[in-house]
Amino acid sequence: MPSKTQDNSKYSTSQLLNFARGSYLERTSRPVYALVFLLPFIIFYEVGTLLINTDLLNRSQIRVVAFVWLQDLLDWAGFGSKFTSIAAPLAVLVILLALQLTSRASWKVRLKDLLPMAGECIVLAIPLIVLSLLLNRPVTVPPQQHGGVVANAAVVASAGYGDMGIRAQPASSPRPQARNPFLVNVITGIGAGIYEELLFRLILICALMLLLQDVIGLEHTTSMIISIGVSAALFSLHHHIIFMHGRFDQTAVFNWPPFLFRTMAGVYFAGLFAVRGFGITAGTHAFYDILAAAMNAFFFGTAE
Repeated sequence: MPSKTQDNSKYSTSQLLNFARGSYLERTSRPVYALVFLLPFIIFYEVGTLLINTDLLNRSQIRVVAFVWLQDLLDWAGFGSKFTSIAAPLAVLVILLALQLTSRASWKVRLKDLLPMAGECIVLAIPLIVLSLLLNRPVTVPPQQHGGVVANAAVVASAGYGDMGIRAQPASSPRPQARNPFLVNVITGIGAGIYEELLFRLILICALMLLLQDVIGLEHTTSMIISIGVSAALFSLHHHIIFMHGRFDQTAVFNWPPFLFRTMAGVYFAGLFAVRGFGITAGTHAFYDILAAAMNAFFFGTAE
């Protein structure tokens, strides 16, 4: 009979399947690989947000909502404004380092694995592109749907073709006009890929599993199904209604096709997270957003 320690190791928060030790799949599922792989994306998002020549990415106006939530949480906890400005990337760093330490896995990273990881993420993003095209139809979105606290990263996001991330801006500000909307969508899509996966998969699913399995005492399979379903539904719902700055706001008109698509995408990302870990999951989300932005700009003509 396997020991309790051995049984728990089967259900690691970063890897559900036990791949052969030292194999590509095992190595790249480690938290340290996720950190090294995602670091260029984090830097690109931060630098792009600060320096790109467009009002749409003014640091004080536009941010991925999951990023803002992390900042607000630390601000509420009493941390200084200088610390909260780097809270989100620091949270990624601290959480992944903590997972790496507790996993007791090797810290060795083979840099030659990073390019295959990028290729894997692109391949894994393609089913979401196909699903989006099957479930949704392009629609003309009236300008007034982009008012309020948040705006979709692309006009066709509400039709399912745009990225799955949204950006925060003051309710009183008019919809900004970007000089390079494609680059804006790429930058915010990368931010959504990292920080939404951090919030809805790495943090939320692990917290729900802890609550349902360890506190309430539900079976592992039941806890996993509930955790995945709740995280996927909330992930989809937050693209329509969010709580920010002390109030609820509607971010987009509710339509069933995009809601169902994002819910299914949430389940897909949860499966990737359970099997391949955080790095591949966040990378797949980011590459989906990049591919969707490219399709919007060059095939559907809806980059703005």
